[in-house]
Amino acid sequence: MSVRALDDLLAEGVSGRRVLVRADLNVPLDKQTGAITDDGRIRAVLPTLTALRDAGARVVLCSHLGRPKGAPDPQYSLAPVAARLGELLGADVRFATDTVGESARAAVDALGDGDVALLENLRFNAGETSKDEGERGAFADQLAALAEAYVDDAFGAVHRRHASVYDVPARLPHVAGRLVLREVEVLSKLTGEPERPYVVVLGGSKVSDKLAVIEALLPKVDRLLIGGGMCFTFLKAQGHEVGTSLLEEEMIETCRDLLDRAEGRIMLPVDVVAAAAFAPDAAHDTVAADAIPANRLGLDIGPRSVAAFAEVIGSARTVFWNGPMGVFEMPAFAAGTRGVAEAITKVDGFTVVGGGDSAAAVRALGLDESSFGHISTGGGASLEYLEGKTLPGIAALEN
Repeated sequence: MSVRALDDLLAEGVSGRRVLVRADLNVPLDKQTGAITDDGRIRAVLPTLTALRDAGARVVLCSHLGRPKGAPDPQYSLAPVAARLGELLGADVRFATDTVGESARAAVDALGDGDVALLENLRFNAGETSKDEGERGAFADQLAALAEAYVDDAFGAVHRRHASVYDVPARLPHVAGRLVLREVEVLSKLTGEPERPYVVVLGGSKVSDKLAVIEALLPKVDRLLIGGGMCFTFLKAQGHEVGTSLLEEEMIETCRDLLDRAEGRIMLPVDVVAAAAFAPDAAHDTVAADAIPANRLGLDIGPRSVAAFAEVIGSARTVFWNGPMGVFEMPAFAAGTRGVAEAITKVDGFTVVGGGDSAAAVRALGLDESSFGHISTGGGASLEYLEGKTLPGIAALEN
């Protein structure tokens, strides 16, 4: 990746200059209380913000949260993020109640050197995600007018052709933030010549969501371990009964083809935790993966699978993990994800957690984040990078 870095901008001097920072502050919120349940993405942008503040920049921070429909929606407000960011920085963070309107302009105008203002959710403006280049460009013009330079530190959004990610860099001097540079540096190791054995662990619910990355990785990996809801389509492709487990009928033939081409390198669970219902208190027991009762659904991989996966992981020198092994949010079905994650922490080599639910699981299960080589902030972005796709946000920084 040939881009200018944050240090290049700092070397030019940013004291007194307004710098627009696109961050990924798309944190999970409790549906009842609205409280932030995982502040990992806020903490991830702190190194870039701190460097800019220390250099005297006037920081204009922007992000999306959730998927509002191009209009203000209180449940997706970034107000709780502004409060938490202020706590982490130990400084007041001005919060604009709109994206590019009067409140935004007033908040930016009031900034002193080293101050931070956070704009309201970018997706409250239809121009942010519009497919129409004119509409998107008009919003990018308004965003760019708030600042004199642009820093992209939102790796979790670089696979989106959105105004704040793709169009604003064309309108301002632009650099990559600390987080984006680190993410690309780490993932490029996986797409280059990773130290072997190279093991990839994939979970999550749907094969269709991961098909492109499976296709891209299969020729490169030594072993591909598959758990989560997606494993049941593979088990069905082997001719096994999967009960009422999550199943993508239209993907069965594709899975059969992948298994044939993998020549034994794809490893599936040998046992699963089968439950009477999708509920935290559902009756459940562990059964062989080829003997799931017709009236039960698998919600986690079983202990023999964890042991088998852990043995393969333990011999690896490079591990990439994306997607939980089961419904880890329910304690009864979290053991598979915990067991695999703990095995990855013991690897004598380079380990990467591919963002999204995997990163959330690490924190929800109370695992030591520092025991992983790298925890990505971008699930979709990291997968698309490994697929070899051109990421719009990265391409915009290269121009």
